[in-house]
Amino acid sequence: MTELLAALLLGIIEGITEFLPISSTGHLLIAERWLGHRSDLFNISIQAGAILAVVLIYRQRLWDLAMGFLGKRAMAEHSPAGMPMDAPEARDYAFKLAAAFGITAVLGVIVKKLGFELPDEVTPIAWALVIGGVWMIAAEHFAAKRAAVLGERAKITWTVAILVGVAQVVAGVFPGTSRSGATIFVALLAGTTSRAAATEFAFLVGIPTMFAATGYELIDVIHSGEAANEDWAALAVAFVASAITAFVSVKWLLRYIQSHRFTAFAIYRFILGAALLFLVPTGS
Repeated sequence: MTELLAALLLGIIEGITEFLPISSTGHLLIAERWLGHRSDLFNISIQAGAILAVVLIYRQRLWDLAMGFLGKRAMAEHSPAGMPMDAPEARDYAFKLAAAFGITAVLGVIVKKLGFELPDEVTPIAWALVIGGVWMIAAEHFAAKRAAVLGERAKITWTVAILVGVAQVVAGVFPGTSRSGATIFVALLAGTTSRAAATEFAFLVGIPTMFAATGYELIDVIHSGEAANEDWAALAVAFVASAITAFVSVKWLLRYIQSHRFTAFAIYRFILGAALLFLVPTGS
């Protein structure tokens, strides 16, 4: 397989899996077993492509939230979740996004300094996929029961914002967990029973989080001099592939969750996790 084709496939895998609740890190670590290990700069670049896609999708929503500080209303048609906000609500929402990001940043730095990180092995990833599937089904079950009693709730509370910030750190520590899955479902369990509202908050808080993580890793790459040996053609192909596929997959997911639960993703996680546990030697 040529380097360009391998880079294209890795970019597509990143774009599809980054914002679906199935773990991009887990899929990329597994894919690299067959497609070859890539540099940190390569992985940073394809992640940046996926982030760019989400920024484009939510560009008007982000602008509306910023305009909330000038007293302007956030329009429902600018929100994939269909949530209108008056100016005070838009400011409150923006502050909650900032709080969730701040919690992630502080805890993330602490975890990094402590050097706590799991080995990039298939077995823990497989277990994380299976356990994450159980978490998803349980979260939706309890959210549905709560919604049946209290009605659908789209409001993001401060409790939800804080827990989403913590969930992002947990997902970063355990490969295979899925950042989007952890954040969406902790929001559902904490009281935001609307799948669309929980997903929108998770994706919006993911933008500064992923930009910060990408920038932090990029500084390390620059200081190490690793970029001098990079295959720039392969990197460019992977970046474009990641951006395009992430744009398509997020657009599809936002339509899908309007009328479907996340059960199909949980089943996929069960099947993939079980297959890895049975087919891949322990610790490889």
